[in-house]
This record gives sequence, C-alpha cells and structure tokens, in this order.
Amino acid sequence: MPIVKNVSRAVSQLLQSSGCGCGISIVPVRCIGVSPRQVASDASFHSVSFSESDHPRVLITGGLGQLGVGLAKLLRKRFGKNNVILSDIRKPADNVFYSGPFIYADILDYKNLREIVVNNRITWLFHYSALLSAVGEANVPLARAVNITGLHNVLDIAAEHNLRLFVPSTIGAFGPTSPRDPTPDLCIQRPRTIYGVSKVHAELMGEYYHYRYGLDFRCLRYPGIISADSQPGGGTTDYAVQIFHDAIKTGKFKCNLKPDTRLPMMYIDDCLKATLEVMEAPADALSMRTYNISAMSFTPEELAQEVQKHVPELQVTYNVDEVRQAIADSWPMNFDDRNARRDWGWKHDYDLPELVTTMFSFLGSDSRIAQAN
Repeated sequence: MPIVKNVSRAVSQLLQSSGCGCGISIVPVRCIGVSPRQVASDASFHSVSFSESDHPRVLITGGLGQLGVGLAKLLRKRFGKNNVILSDIRKPADNVFYSGPFIYADILDYKNLREIVVNNRITWLFHYSALLSAVGEANVPLARAVNITGLHNVLDIAAEHNLRLFVPSTIGAFGPTSPRDPTPDLCIQRPRTIYGVSKVHAELMGEYYHYRYGLDFRCLRYPGIISADSQPGGGTTDYAVQIFHDAIKTGKFKCNLKPDTRLPMMYIDDCLKATLEVMEAPADALSMRTYNISAMSFTPEELAQEVQKHVPELQVTYNVDEVRQAIADSWPMNFDDRNARRDWGWKHDYDLPELVTTMFSFLGSDSRIAQAN
C-alpha cells in the first residue's frame, strides 16, 4: 500500500497549503467500498425536504470548485432550491452552506456515494471533482486517483441507478498532434498531461457506457473559464483571471505565458448556460456524447490591451512558466463548435469586450478602477 500512503500524504499537504484551491476539488484516498460510514436519509445534509415535482434531483460533486457553486445557483433557480445538492469534502463558506442543501461526499468512497444517490433520489449528477492541469502534473498519483478512479465510481453508480450524468472535459483533452486552429470535435487526441489523459479517458468511458449500458452520458469540452467570484486554482488558463485581480490590487500583472499564446476562453455565465442547455436537450437531438463549445479566443497581450482600456496604468510583464507554456502550446488555439450550435442551439453571449467590462463590474469597486473610469 505504499502508493496509497504517498497519495494520502500528498492530499494532507495540499489541504494544508494556503495556495489557490478554489478551482479544484481535492479528495482523500481510501480503500474503495469499505468505508464504515452509514448515511441516514434524514442526516445526509441540512434541508432535505424535496418538492414533489417532475424536476430532476441533482447532485454536484466537487461543488466548491470554480463552477459548482455557480451551477448550483443556476439550477436552484430553475428546479427549486431543495432539488439541488452541492457536495464536496471541504467545509463550505456560510453563504454557500445556507444557500441550499450541502453534503459531504467523497468520490473515492463508492459505498457512501452510492448511499447518497439512493437516499436522496438523485436523477441528475454533475461530476466536477478533478485536479486541474498544472496541479495534476505536480502530483500525478493524486490526479490519477481523483480523476480516473473517482470517475469509475461515478460511472458505475450512474449506470446502476439510471442517472443522467454530466462530466466536463476540456481543451486539455487535445495534444500537440491535434489540429489546433480550429480543433474539431473528432480528431487525434494525444494529450501530454495526466489531466488531459484523464479527460480523454472520461470521454471514451462515458461514450462506452452509453452504448454498452444505455447511460445518458453528456459531456462538454470547456475552454478556459473566467469568473469574478473565484480565485485562480492551478489551471494553465488562470492567468486570464489573475490579471483582473492584479489590475485592481496592485496595477501590476506578471503573466506566466508568452504574450502571443492564443487559447479559447469563455465567461462563466456562458459556460453554465451551455451546461444546462446540453443537459436539457432532447436525447434524439444529440449526434454525439461530447461536444466542443467556444465563445472567444485571445492571447495574453490582447487581453491586457482590453484590460488597459479600463486601467490605463496597468503594467504587464511576462515571466514564462515553462511547464504551463508547454501545456498551452499543446492545446487548441480555437475550438470548432459547429456541432453544438447545430444540434442543440448553443450560442454564446460574451465576447472579449463584454467579458472585461463584466469582470470589472464585479471586481471594480476599488478606487483604482473608479479613478480610471
């Protein structure tokens, strides 16, 4: 069991660090299916009374990452607060805890996760637990356990209980031999990160479970996601979030990618909208199980120029991180998402100018922004 001990030790170190962890959900490793925990249906989480309706009953794993809280808010508006359960292994902030049902859920504990699904009558599952690209490269055994073993647990439970399952994929599912400009839905995928490998694995396993067992598996390949209400969490595209925080706090931004590194990006509202739309799409409208989605594509230099329209005194320098740069150079420059736009009517709302204006509308109460305006 030396690898389990090593991975468990790595988990403890990560959980104790004060670095940005908002974009990832880190789960402890334990022997699968032998947890002594028993979850009573009335003790799983606070506020368990579901409304009797035709709405789906939703579980979101890894819910304290960049996307989970926002997705829960969107789904609760649509389906009712008590029909959407947010879960993670970390303690939520008070505003998250009291905004709707929250439960402790460890994706590596198969028995416990299965009990949660059964006891709470889950019908839709959004599986967001994962380690992102740069963090995963720093700890491959942990990323393998979380991103692959955790996925297997979720797939088996979803198939057994006839759930509609959403698993996000990423631009990281492509590699240096993939066509980059544009990158179609179906092409060579040979990623060179454990994060990317695990996402290709998720795409293929989900498709296999769909054709082999009839699992209603749905997947979107997200571009880099930008949001105002979370800190960078270890991803290669996180510079596009960091620049806004640094512009407000210090007026100085040091980018860890080259100025001409072009990557597809998306504002979080578009990302969440696309996720709900593909889950609500009629099954017979879907020609595939995994779709590219895109909104815009830009370089650090282009983003900096747009930001400087709001903060003219922003100073931008480039201190390239070779690991992140190598990852970015293997990723798509533009996504071809024509299939999503044709099959289920995907359409984005935010281009680069709207993105920057919206980010500053959330973050720009600082006097630096007021003076610039």
